[in-house]
Amino acid sequence: MDHLLIVKIGCLAGLLVITLLCGLIPTHIKWFQFNMARGKHRRILSFIGCFAAGVFLGACIMHMMADALGDIQEEIKKHQQQNSTSEDNDSEGYPFGELIISLGFFLVFLIESVVLHCCPKAVHSHGENEDHKDLPESHSSFRAFVLFLSLSFHSIFEGLAIGVQKEETNAIQLCLAVLIHKAIVVFSLALKLVQSGTKARWTMLYLVVFALMSPAGIGVGIGVSLSNSDGSGLAQAVLEGVAAGTFLYVTFLEILPYELRSHESTLAKFCFIALGFSVMAVIAIWA
Repeated sequence: MDHLLIVKIGCLAGLLVITLLCGLIPTHIKWFQFNMARGKHRRILSFIGCFAAGVFLGACIMHMMADALGDIQEEIKKHQQQNSTSEDNDSEGYPFGELIISLGFFLVFLIESVVLHCCPKAVHSHGENEDHKDLPESHSSFRAFVLFLSLSFHSIFEGLAIGVQKEETNAIQLCLAVLIHKAIVVFSLALKLVQSGTKARWTMLYLVVFALMSPAGIGVGIGVSLSNSDGSGLAQAVLEGVAAGTFLYVTFLEILPYELRSHESTLAKFCFIALGFSVMAVIAIWA
């Protein structure tokens, strides 16, 4: 078997195991359940939540949006080179990437608006209790599901990037960067699922599916590299842009507002949000 293929399979297995382990920590340790916390314990969990919010903010801007915009722009350039006409030149400066990300943003906005209009109680349909009056709207299970969905889309493309690498060193370096990124993100995702009141079986399902996304992307990337096919690059770029738009909505309209309106010190919350963002900004150097 080709040594590069063995390395990629090792990356696939490593990502699957580490992602699952990091995701299980908040779900199996009661200390992380926000509704059971009081006093200092509650403040610590709030600061951890702020760190997670910073992680999502960094993942949104430094990873998902940056990757989507870069890939969309690259595909547009390829299309223009293949079809060099005056019409292409006229649309050269149009922000197609930003438009696609915005469509993803408004897609989630529309879905949530329709759900809330038609069935106001649907946002709590997966919760432990029928009545969640003590939980903020931003911690509803519906929004936690949207968060999971957008992160899962992005994870596929992270794995795809590893799978198509042609050098062992590049594959290992990229895998390590993605591994650190996923470990932090899946911990934050699991924390949000727990705090949203999502049922244990749904939380486990989300985490297992999320853990499988990057390995699935690696598998697809291996298949593409073995077949020497470029794949449907434009479709991938568009999907990544839509995923970035959904994540943009959840990050700025749900996660950050919730963390900022809690009662703890605003300066301390800023520091933890900035720390989470900084971690993702540093990872972006390699990922």
